[in-house]
Amino acid sequence: MADALQSIKQRFGIIGSDPGLNRAIERAIQVGPTDISVLVTGESGVGKEAIPKIIHSLSQRKHNNYIAVNCGAIPEGTIDSELFGHEKGAFTGASTTRKGYFEVADGGTIFLDEVGELPLHTQVRLLRVLETGEFMKVGSSEVQKTDVRIVAATNVNVLDAVGKGKFREDLYYRLNTVEITLPPLRKRKEDIALLYRKFAVDFAEKYHRPVVRLTPEAQRVLENYAWPGNIRQLRNFTEEISVVETDTEVDHHEILKFLPTHSIIAVKNQASPDGVSSAEFNTEREILYKFLFDMKKDLNDLRALTMELLSKNSSEVVEENRDLVKRIFSTDNMPPSDSLLHYEEQSIEPIPQYSDIEDYEYEDIDENESLSLQDNEMELIEKALEKHNGRRKDAAKDLGISERTLYRKIKQYEL
Repeated sequence: MADALQSIKQRFGIIGSDPGLNRAIERAIQVGPTDISVLVTGESGVGKEAIPKIIHSLSQRKHNNYIAVNCGAIPEGTIDSELFGHEKGAFTGASTTRKGYFEVADGGTIFLDEVGELPLHTQVRLLRVLETGEFMKVGSSEVQKTDVRIVAATNVNVLDAVGKGKFREDLYYRLNTVEITLPPLRKRKEDIALLYRKFAVDFAEKYHRPVVRLTPEAQRVLENYAWPGNIRQLRNFTEEISVVETDTEVDHHEILKFLPTHSIIAVKNQASPDGVSSAEFNTEREILYKFLFDMKKDLNDLRALTMELLSKNSSEVVEENRDLVKRIFSTDNMPPSDSLLHYEEQSIEPIPQYSDIEDYEYEDIDENESLSLQDNEMELIEKALEKHNGRRKDAAKDLGISERTLYRKIKQYEL
């Protein structure tokens, strides 16, 4: 299998040794000689179009037609005509009879890219082809037969589309006899440098320019970048840098100039040793702080409610549960039941406000820490008001508090 895998990679120009990529190619090699339907899944730009070519080349149909159809690029009004053909006069502009892709690909393989974009009425026709091999041209009542192997690909979650009623469930299971998934480029970190060098050499030859090389730091930047457009984006990035860059070697500072700003956070916030970026860590920490303070507020509210309930009932309840009440209110000096309301006022601690604490050790917050929290809260409120040009409603929404609470805090801090 290893020799066959390497041979296929060389034949189709596939670069990389990622285990996920290798598994996808190995599965394509295994199903190639059969006639079963295959569904190729993966994000846009990962190179899904290579899999049906591999499958066709290894099948008994390799000497017959191979047709690739981008279902998302054909208007809904003409998709049936493109796939199944039409008769003369079937619609305005149909001046001649035309063969569809399924008729032309008879005996061969048809690749339906972006199959999730097919309209529902076309999905019904496609299901019939898969089940019986029969179809009818647009404007015709004559049933025709075709012997076509179908390989489909999609970058959307088809099961979600099924749940939303945008894709037929029976068609999904007919197409998905075997599923082959290609990993995104961000999960193929070791292949990124190899792909860049291959593209850089190709574009250097195309544009008669020297090959632009990367410093080790620049390579690490590329490896930590998110690559939302996957291999297609890396290829376009390499072409741009090959044409625009005047130096034969670029460092990580220059590389950042060529990367889209909407994903630059993936580069600037380098991953921590446990694999979590600093940006993700800060966000999770802030959520944890807010959760802890909200939980403490709920606990204080519960204590207050408990005190009120106890004060309204007989003293026997307090006496029977004296140890429990002592433990809840953290004191060795239990007051008599007739002074519980006074005890409530003394026992409930003020609730610290949520803010970004740099060194939090899950302990009770002392006075200095409370002041720090207050200062940070003032800063958060000021930033929120500045961000929304003084609009309190939007600022309160950002801070996760009510507009009334925000107004009270503004008055409290004299902002």
